[in-house]
Parts: sequence; structure tokens; C-alpha cells
Amino acid sequence: MNPPEHLMLPGPTPFPELVREAMGTPAIGHRGGEFKTVLERVFPRLKWLFQTQNDVFLLTASGTAAMEAGMINTLNTGDEVLVFCCGVFSERWAEMAELLGAKVTLIQVESGKINTVTSLEAALNVKNDYKAIVFTHSETSTSVLNPLKALCETVRKLATPDTLIFVDAVTSMGATSVPVDAWDIDIAISGSQKSFMISPGLSFLSVSPRAWRVFETCERPGLYFNFKKYKKAQDAFSTPYTPATHLILALDQALAMMETEGLTEIFERHARLRDMTRAGVKALGLELLVMADTDASPAVTSVRPPAGISVDAIRAGLKKDFGLIVANGQKELKGQIFRIGHLGYQFDRDIEMTLIALEKVLSDLGHPVTPGSAVSSARNAVQAAQKRPETVS
Repeated sequence: MNPPEHLMLPGPTPFPELVREAMGTPAIGHRGGEFKTVLERVFPRLKWLFQTQNDVFLLTASGTAAMEAGMINTLNTGDEVLVFCCGVFSERWAEMAELLGAKVTLIQVESGKINTVTSLEAALNVKNDYKAIVFTHSETSTSVLNPLKALCETVRKLATPDTLIFVDAVTSMGATSVPVDAWDIDIAISGSQKSFMISPGLSFLSVSPRAWRVFETCERPGLYFNFKKYKKAQDAFSTPYTPATHLILALDQALAMMETEGLTEIFERHARLRDMTRAGVKALGLELLVMADTDASPAVTSVRPPAGISVDAIRAGLKKDFGLIVANGQKELKGQIFRIGHLGYQFDRDIEMTLIALEKVLSDLGHPVTPGSAVSSARNAVQAAQKRPETVS
């Protein structure tokens, strides 16, 4: 008998039992009073998690669609957009803006490095009137966490007042603090299969007053993702089109659990899991793609395999012997790293379990390890973290 699979991915993530039960309930009408009552709970809780008074729209679509919704409602052909790239997903936003007719300028860094305030200052000293500037907070493909607070402050200091700030918070929202209002973010997106602890298929999009003003001059805002249609529907606790009802029922349960845990506690838990993972991996003699602890995402950790052992062999061993599923690298990093997710419904025990399994798999593949060193180092990291304040990125 094989062990049941347990996802240690940067998405999809494991489901709490209450979420699983919600997705298995009988069919519900999406225009009835019962579903409206659900939305009356969900919409305010989304604002709570985004730390905003802005509209937060709920879309039956993936995070990529949410970013496209943000762009098609604000960008016109010929608009100039600055995109900070540090991996696969940030590159996707550049491609998307180009396909919509924008003129895109890229600021690119090598894999495992963050986007810096220095590079932003240099770009804005040359040109400060971009229509929009796009940042990826937690780059899922490399595991970096960009210094979003400082980047946003720099935009507001050096760019023109109407410049929009777009933020991909797909793996950071719910894993670390993303105070949309305090950091003056215009468009922030996230997705359901990450820290929200439910299946793929929903995404979330916050829209600032500045973005609403720009919307009024948008030439082709489209139909399905049109901001005005979502605003009208959500103000009445409804949806403009047929929603994924059972995903929203699951979201209702997940957000209630998150609210009970509390924002500070959620962020502290994710920071702790990150520290445990990084300490345990280093104790096994493995190299991290993101070298600086201050640059590391609380959602996912990217690890280089030891010389002579393939990523495929490590992933296969974890799956076959322990039922643990970790992710490969993407594009040029495929086969060069494996990625351990630690976001959403994950706890200390899940990290310790993964480190024990990784230690055994590496040993079986011929990599020298000191038995128990990974878990011991992870526990030491927890004690060290308790003695220092968490840095806001």
C-alpha cells in the first residue's frame, strides 16, 4: 500500500477538512438568498486579508486572468509600462502587457535575485511617467520575496502621481503582509490555490481609486472582466456572471479559518515555516537558490540538488516512498532546482516530515547526511526566530 499523497507545492496546497466538506455539499443556486448570504461574509473578509478599503473583486478564473483583468481595464494601446522581472511569472506580465499593445520596458535580474530599489530609482530618474509599474512580490518560480514596501514608496516619491502600481501577490497574499492601502497599491492580485487553501479556479483583484480614474479613460475594458460590471454586482452581494459556487463556499470556510487565526499569526506561521525549511535544507548540505534569508519567500523555497543527483530522482523518491509532492523548476530552472511549498494549510509538522523524508531520499541516492540534522536545525531556526522581529517586505 502506498502512502497518501501530501502536497508540498507552491500551489495547489492542501485543503482543511471544512473546506473539503464545503466543496462536497449539494448544489446551490447562485442567484438565491442563501448564496447572497455567503457573499455577504466573503467580500468583507477579502478586504480584511488585502488590508484595504478598496474594492476587491472575486473572479471565476486563475491568477493570470486577474492580472489580465487589471491590465485590460486600465491600459490602452501605446501606454508605457515598466515591468520588474525576476522569474517566470513576472515575465508573463511583460508578455501580457505587450499583447495588449503596451510599450514595455523590462528591468531583469538573474534567477534567485530580487528587484532592488536602486534599479527602480535609476529607471525613474530616466523616465518617471510610466502608465503603470508592475512588481511581483513573491516570485513563485525562484522563491524570492521582493522588497515591495520600499519599491512602492519609491514609485510614489519619484513617479508621476497617476502612475499605477500593479502587484502580483499570488503567493504572498495570505503568507506575508500585503497592506494594499498602506503601501498605496492600485492593482493587487492573488489566487485561490495558494494561501487561500482551496482548489484552483478563483482569483482576487483589488482596485484603488486611482485605478478607477484610469478605468474611465480605458478604450477597451472588455466584457467578462469589466470592472464596472463587477462593482455593480458586488455592491449588491452578487456576481456579474455565473460563479464557481462551490469554490466560493470553500472560500467562505477558508477565510473564516484565517480570520480566527488572525493576520499576525498567519504571517508568523509562514515566516517560521520558511525559516525551518531553509535551515533544514542547509543542514543537509544543499544549496538554496535564494542565498540571502532576507530575500526569501515565506511561501516556497527553491533548492539545488547535490552534484550527481538529479531533481527527478529526488522528486520521485519523495513521491514513491513518502507520498510527498514537491515541484520542479520552470523553464531554464527545470531540472536545476526543486521547490518546496510551505503556504496555506501547512504547519511545523509538515516541514519536519518533509525534511525527514528528504534526508532519507538523499541518503538512499548516495548523498552523505547526518541523521537528524535537518530537523534539529529546523527546530533551532524556530527558537532563533522567536528572538527577533519579522521584517516586513
